[in-house]
Amino acid sequence: MTITFEAPSSDKAELEGDGAFTPRFDTDGLVTAVVTDIRDGELLMVAHMNAEALALTVETGVAHYYSRSRAKLWKKGETSGNLQTVHEIRTDCDQDAVWLKVSMSGHDAACHTGRRSCFYRAVKKSDGGAVLEIQDQQRHFDPEHVYSGHDETGKR
Repeated sequence: MTITFEAPSSDKAELEGDGAFTPRFDTDGLVTAVVTDIRDGELLMVAHMNAEALALTVETGVAHYYSRSRAKLWKKGETSGNLQTVHEIRTDCDQDAVWLKVSMSGHDAACHTGRRSCFYRAVKKSDGGAVLEIQDQQRHFDPEHVYSGHDETGKR
């Protein structure tokens, strides 16, 4: 059985209450997905999902996303082995974003750079501008080895 999503209600009370999950996809057909670790709440990544990716995630319990740069569906960790098992999906009040609480398999790294989180840099003010400083130097895997023959997100 394939999950399909109905159009969101225009009734605010219906949209914000219990009942049907009716995600509000943007004009590109996407919702934002915020992904955190179920164990400690660490922010791992932010991605996008189209209806197919969201339905597959709900159906399988494994995170699927939509790559805007490659314009295609992808199963997180399919190449690297860093699959995300989804323990809970929440949506915000107007259903235009989802929050996935996941556990990681493989190297316990969500980022294609080999780091646990995609948010491994901090923005700092410097000489009237902004610079990036790496906050997490630890790599859980070598991206060049893992993605050999694939692009940086693990796809051939």
